[in-house]
Amino acid sequence: MSLSRLLRRAFSTSVESDSKPTIRSISRDLYEERSLKQLVQRFKKSSEHERFRTKIGIYKVTVHRLASAKRYNWIEEILEDQKKYKDISKEGFSARLIYLYGKSGMFEHAQKVFDEMPDRNCERTALSLGALLGACVNSKKFGLVSELFEELPKKLSIEPDLVSYNTIVKAFCEMDSFDSAVSVLDKMEKKGVEPNLITFNTLLNGLYGKGQFADGEKIWERMEKKNVAPNVRSYNAKLRGLALEKKTKEAVELVEEMKSKDVKPDVFSFNAVIKGYMNEGNLEEAKRWYNEIERSALAPDRRIFEMLIPFVCEKGEVELAFELCEETFKRKLLVDASLLQLVVDGLVKESKIEEAKKLEHLGKFNQYRRYSLKLPSDE
Repeated sequence: MSLSRLLRRAFSTSVESDSKPTIRSISRDLYEERSLKQLVQRFKKSSEHERFRTKIGIYKVTVHRLASAKRYNWIEEILEDQKKYKDISKEGFSARLIYLYGKSGMFEHAQKVFDEMPDRNCERTALSLGALLGACVNSKKFGLVSELFEELPKKLSIEPDLVSYNTIVKAFCEMDSFDSAVSVLDKMEKKGVEPNLITFNTLLNGLYGKGQFADGEKIWERMEKKNVAPNVRSYNAKLRGLALEKKTKEAVELVEEMKSKDVKPDVFSFNAVIKGYMNEGNLEEAKRWYNEIERSALAPDRRIFEMLIPFVCEKGEVELAFELCEETFKRKLLVDASLLQLVVDGLVKESKIEEAKKLEHLGKFNQYRRYSLKLPSDE
């Protein structure tokens, strides 16, 4: 779930349903608090309200803000403070702390919460096991996930559920251990745990994304045999695979298949096709598919400009590169300064000084990020 959606859920829709204005105002005040130090103190004070402690979204957003600022000591302060409440004896509450520590990359703290659960008469089931494995993945300790997955279910007599299996599949894919990931899929089926769309999409993204197209196709076939219908993420993984294979014609056909099956292509679908044509050196088709994005009522993302601008410059179309740069400013997209400098240099080389000056001006006075672009006269 995106941060913006979390914000809306945490501080508008969810709190509006509260009958107590105090909870509503507390939530709003926390969101509006700009001082992180004050945020920590106010969060701890707010946690005294039992109903506040049910607001999962507020916890996620607050920890995210602190993690973004690398204030890990303050994350520890607010989460350790939660242990004094009776909720800590509930598995769901403990699993939440494990998850939050994991999202912050603080796996040792997450594991400590898990290990302390029996001392608080808190049962450990597949729920908390899944949270711990997820914390391990989020903390990028991928190798440790396999050890925990093999050790803990036997030690604690916990039968892993679908979430746990999906987590270990993701860990293996992150390590490019695709044989191991597929073996987990086999193990799931033997245990009677049916893989779902998340399982298959994780494998498809890993295999197609790493150029193992034939193996990706085998997983696609297994997905179809299980009557698991592919969604846009499934198709996008395959489109990226086709782009890597330079099979852009097949990618275009796949986009048509998506439409025929009422799976609406998104901007990532178009990005994959454009990338395919770029890999083939086909500028005209790359431009045509770029224009298709807007015709499909979609907005190009930062990634498309990061791909297209260097490619267009390489093909000698600096005027088009200039227009693409203007578009990034218009859409308030933050791209790397080196991309813009590349275009400035190309414009100057072709004596398009006015355009180069305009781009330098746009960068200098951009309200979202100041770009220090250099013209020859600046040197």
